[in-house]
This record gives sequence, C-alpha cells and structure tokens, in this order.
Amino acid sequence: MSSLISATVAKLRSTFRSRKTRPAAWRIAQLKAMKKLLKEREPEVLAALKSDLNRPYGEAILAECSLVTSEIDHAISNLSSWMKPKSVSTPMVHLPGSSKIMYEPKGVVLCISPWNYPIQLCLAPLVSILAAGNCVLVKPSELAPASSAFIAKYLPEYLDNDAVAVIEGGIDVATELLQEQYDHIIYTGNGTVAKIIMAAAARHLTPTTLELGGKSPCIVAADASLDVAAKRIVFGKFLNAGQTCIAPDYLFVHESIKDKFGELLKKYIVQFFGEDPKQSEFSRIINTRHTERLQRAIQSGGNILHGGQVSVEDKYVAPTLIDQVNVDSELMRDEIFGPVLPILPFSNLDEVIDFVLDRPKPLALYVFSGSSTTQDYIVGNTSSGGVCQNDCLMHITNPELPFGGVGPSGMGAYHGHEGFIEFSHRKSVMNRFTIVDPSFKYPPLSESRVNWLRKLL
Repeated sequence: MSSLISATVAKLRSTFRSRKTRPAAWRIAQLKAMKKLLKEREPEVLAALKSDLNRPYGEAILAECSLVTSEIDHAISNLSSWMKPKSVSTPMVHLPGSSKIMYEPKGVVLCISPWNYPIQLCLAPLVSILAAGNCVLVKPSELAPASSAFIAKYLPEYLDNDAVAVIEGGIDVATELLQEQYDHIIYTGNGTVAKIIMAAAARHLTPTTLELGGKSPCIVAADASLDVAAKRIVFGKFLNAGQTCIAPDYLFVHESIKDKFGELLKKYIVQFFGEDPKQSEFSRIINTRHTERLQRAIQSGGNILHGGQVSVEDKYVAPTLIDQVNVDSELMRDEIFGPVLPILPFSNLDEVIDFVLDRPKPLALYVFSGSSTTQDYIVGNTSSGGVCQNDCLMHITNPELPFGGVGPSGMGAYHGHEGFIEFSHRKSVMNRFTIVDPSFKYPPLSESRVNWLRKLL
C-alpha cells in the first residue's frame, strides 16, 4: 500500500507541476463534472446512504447532495472574480510602483473525510480545493463502506483522474497516507485523530484545516417563539439521528417555560417520526460501538423525559429527551453525537454564559430569543465556530459564511470564497517602476534622511 500511496502522490504532484490545474476553464470543468456526477448517480448515492446510515430520501437529497450542488453553483458563478489579483495601495516611499495579492494554488491536498455525512463532507471540501486549482487525494471513511465505495468508483470516472485520486482504507491506510508530504491537509472528524494529523503535518510544516466538533449549546429564552423554536430544534437535533457535528448538543431553557417547552419538543418528535420512530425512516447509528456508547450515556444522564429505547442489534437509538441532568455524567462530559438531548433550566443569562465558557469552545451555538439585546449579549460573551439565531444548522447552508471551528472545535474554514482562500496561497507581489530611482534610500543615510524616511514608511 505504501508504494501505491507514494506513486499516487507523485502522479498528483506531477500533474500540478504541469500547470494543468491552473486555468479557470479546467477548474470549472471539474466542478461541473462533480455536479453531473451527483445528478447522474443520484440513485447510487441514495442506495449508499441507505446502506450506511438508513438515511431517508429527503435527508439524503437535502443534507448531502443539495448542499454540494449549491456550493458548486456558487463557486462557478464567482470563480472568475475570486481568481483575479487584488490590487492594494502602495506606500508613498515605494512610488512609482504597484502592489497586488495573487491567489496561487497550494499544490497537492490530502482530504480525509468522515462517515456521518460521507458524501457531503467529502465533496464540499473538494469544491473549494478544486476551485482553488489544486490536486487532491481523498481518503473516505471506512466506517461508511458503501459511500466510500461510491466515492472510490465514481470520482475518478467523472473528474480528471490525473488530478483527483481516491484511496480507501482504515487506520493503517490513514497512517501510511500521513507519511507523505502534502501542501495542505483537511480533516473532518474528532479531536483525538486531529492531534495525530497535526503531529504528522508538523514534520513538513504542512498547513492544516480541521473541522471537528464539540458540545454545541442551544439556548431558549423566555421570549422565544416557542412553537417555532421547538420545531426547529427537533429538526436540527435529530437530523441524521443526531450524528451531525453542529447539532445542538444540550439545551438550556428558561425555567419559566421549561415544562411547556418540553411538551412542544415531544409533540414535534412524534409529528416528525411517529409514535414508534423505529418503524419510520429515522436514521440509524453508524455501528454497534457507537450505539452502546449512547446507551451508556442515556443511562447515566438523568431522567428520561421522552424516548430512551435502544436496540444495539439494529443500531437504533430513539429520539430522546433527558431532564434532571447530571452535569458530571458522560452525557454532559463528551460530545453526544446521537439522538439524545439533555435539557437544563436556567434563570439568568450569565449562568448560561459561565457554563459555556467553562467548557471547550464549541463548533456552533444557537440562541432562540425575540430580543436582539439577548441575542447580542450571548453571542458577544461566548466563543464558538459559528452561530445561528432562531434556527439550527442553517448557517452552514449559506456559502457566503465560512464554516469552521475555534480552539478544540477546529481551525481554518471553508465554503464559498473562504474555502477558495483557505486552499490558496495569497502571494504578495510588488512592482517597482524604473522610470525614476530616487537616491534617498541608499547609503550613506544621514539622521535627517532617516527621519524623513520614517515618516514615509
């Protein structure tokens, strides 16, 4: 395998050095080919997601395919302007002359994608990587084998296989991949693996984008539109059975509305997934190990307000609400990454803010309130990768907004223009004209001349 990996990286580097990936026409052709792939192979996408995660049709189309095609359309529409050098001002001391920033492709990028959204979180980074004119080596997650096989089969078929390669495998393959030198690495997953990747990247000082996770808080103030809030939280939390890196991880509800809001949450769980979600198209947990982990978390977390049923054999965990939460339990210590929502009461915003600040910075934060003052107070006094006010998840669907974490929830960002910049080298270029060449900067430099230059610089 190591020889195959080395040969693949060498081939990609040779393609990059040929300058094949530089022109806008090549980049746009790759993006159009990716869109064609999603359209023509939609039945295969749906089948793979059904096999790996029991993903229902609507979720698969909207959360996997449509997000990628939206990114593709946005990139194609804006690529010409993104690629143009950006003129910047030149200090007076350097006149006559001009200055600009050029956006240069980095080279060969390693993209290690996760299992929870195995199509979207593989292809969406590729939109940014290819729009920036790079070559890419993709390693899909072995935990979603049907989706991994789909990517390995069709990416090289539809895209330029001199510039795009896929290598499948588990931890052993990932370890061998990290022995090679790349010009950028993007990894989506957990913090433990991210540290291994950063250590490997450090050997070559390779820039790294890490999309991780964390315990993303959701806060519902007393003045929120409760019915709408409950509906949107149930949607955002239980999409893909809670296996979403930006899903609300725990819920703070003002004590004056807690009971009423709990009933609304239960109402929408039943409305969306039925009295017995196991008989619906509710997504499944990725494997038995994660199902058992969630079972332990439910048992340790507090009082089960709704749901709580688990079938390890079927990899099923019911949409579950828990109150009277033990804040020292496994449920509140680690990212849940499943369909279990702890509910905590609060009486004032400062206790919520202190709770959030006492914990690692999350990937997302959600605030439901009818007051812009309340929203601004919470957002202004906490730190998170992103924020969505009066909804969940939707901020990542706007290609004008960067998607990324902060601290333990990640570094770097992509989507839209930010993704183009992330995978480009911003090269500074100054052009000094030779029509005149003032002598004031050359030695010997008198004190008066130095003082004069200091004012110009």
